[in-house]
This record gives sequence, C-alpha cells and structure tokens, in this order.
Amino acid sequence: MSDTDTLIRTEEVTSLDVPWNVVVNDDPVNLMGYVTFVLTKVFGYDEKKASILMIQVHRQGRSIVWTGEREKAEFYVQQLQGHQLKTNLEKSQ
Repeated sequence: MSDTDTLIRTEEVTSLDVPWNVVVNDDPVNLMGYVTFVLTKVFGYDEKKASILMIQVHRQGRSIVWTGEREKAEFYVQQLQGHQLKTNLEKSQ
C-alpha cells in the first residue's frame, strides 16, 4: 500500500418493514351482518371479535381489522374486496 491509499468502508442499512393495516371502511351497501360474516370467514375471527370490528366500521366509519406484514395485508385486502367490502391498506403508525 502506498502512503495515500484510501480504504472504503461500506455499511449495509437494513430496516424492518413497518407493519401495515388492513382497513375496512363504511359503505351504504353492505349490511352489518354480512360484514361480520366476511370478517369471520377471511380472518377466522370468532363472531364476538368480528362484531366489535363491524360496529367500529358502522359507528366510526372505519376499522383496522388486521395489522402485519405487507404481503399478507395485500392478500387480505384482495380477499375483502372480493367480498365487495370497501377496504384499503395503510402504513401502521
């Protein structure tokens, strides 16, 4: 090595993927019982939990029904939209 050689140090920056929220929004079309049914079918929630989430949708206009990795969240959004629920994906805070 000569007196002026430069050594370069590199660092790989890795960050964990932030969690993603699956959000169901209120709509004027779907009945409350149907929303509860879909939540039990897609997520395997018991009727009590699905009913609580459905009431949040009804009263607050939206409910975060699941949080986790993006790929699985995208899958759930697709499943819910396939059942005609107004659904979107958002980054968790």
